Amino acid sequence: MGLVLVLMALTALPAAARAEPGLPRPTPTHDPDPDAHPVSLVDLAPPVLAAFPDSVLDDNAAFDDPAPAPEPAPAPEPAQAPAPAGGPSSEPLLPPLSSPRTFRGLAFDTCMAPSLDTMRRWRASKYGAVGVYYGGRGRACPHQLRLGHRWMKGVQRLGWRVLPVYVGSQSPCVVGWAKKDHRIGRHAWSEGVREGRDAVRRAWAVGIRPGSPLYLDMEAYKYRQKKCARTTLAFVRGWDRQVRGKGYVPGFYSSADSGAAHMRAAARAGVRDLPSVIWFARWHTRPRLSREPVLWRSAWSRQRRIHQYTGNVKERHGGRSLVIDRNLVHAPVARIR
Repeated sequence: MGLVLVLMALTALPAAARAEPGLPRPTPTHDPDPDAHPVSLVDLAPPVLAAFPDSVLDDNAAFDDPAPAPEPAPAPEPAQAPAPAGGPSSEPLLPPLSSPRTFRGLAFDTCMAPSLDTMRRWRASKYGAVGVYYGGRGRACPHQLRLGHRWMKGVQRLGWRVLPVYVGSQSPCVVGWAKKDHRIGRHAWSEGVREGRDAVRRAWAVGIRPGSPLYLDMEAYKYRQKKCARTTLAFVRGWDRQVRGKGYVPGFYSSADSGAAHMRAAARAGVRDLPSVIWFARWHTRPRLSREPVLWRSAWSRQRRIHQYTGNVKERHGGRSLVIDRNLVHAPVARIR
C-alpha cells in the first residue's frame, strides 16, 4: 500500500535518537549539470526542532493551521542561502502553483483502486479524496484492473478528488525489503528523467490533465548515507524537472524522518528542482499539517502538504470494507479530462 510496516518503527523514534548535532552546514548549490556535479547532503544537519505546543486537535481544529507567510516570487535560478545557526530558514523558493485545483480535508489511499460501486458507497464516509497508484515499476499492486479513464471520470462524477501516486525506482538504501528489487541504478538523473516521462505518459492515458499533481512515492530510506543520499536526490530532481517541464506539478511522498527530512535539507541548501508538494508519513500521531517538526511551518506551507497519519487500517462504509492509509490534505488534486 505504499508504506511498509517498518515505517511505524522509524517514525516512533524520539527526536533525541534522530538528531545529529554539530554537523557543518553547506553552502548553496548552483550546479547547472546535475550529472557532472551531483549534490551530496551527508554533511547537512537536520533542522532544529521547533517548540510547538502539543495541543489536542479535534476534527475541525486539525484544519485550522496558522496563516502562512506569502510565498516568495519565482526566480529564474532558485537558490537559498543556508539558515542561520539555531533558527529556521525561510520557505524554499519553489515554482508557484499556477491555479491548481486543491482539496482540503481527509483522504484515504489503498493499494488496489476500488470498484466504482465501492467508491459510491464510501461517499458516506468522512473522506473526500482518494490516493491511487496509477503507475511505476515499484507498485505493490501493479495490475490495476479497474484504474483507467472510465474509472477516473466515474469517481469525479461521484464527487471524489484524486491524488495520483507514481511508485517508481526506489532509493538504493531503501529500508523495506519488498522494494529492494526496484532500486535506482548507476545513472540516477537520467533514470529519473525517463521515469518522469513515463509518469506523465501514464497520467495522460488515464485522463489526468496537465496542471495536476503527480506524487512520486519514495519509501523510507537511510538518507544519511552519503552515496545513497546523492543518488536518491539526483533521481528525484530529474523526475521533478521532467514532470514540471510537461506541465504537471511534481509532488513527493516519503516518511517524515527520511524522505521529507532529506528534501527539507536540500531546500535549506538552495538545491533546485525539488518537489512542489510534500506528502509526509508520520504514523501514530494526530493529523496535522503545520506542526511537522522536520519541515517547519514555512516550508511547503501553502496548499503544499499532505500528512499520512495512520496506515494499514481496515474501515467499512456502505457495507464495503477496505484496508487503507489515512491522510490529512491541503494540496493540489488531479484535473480529470
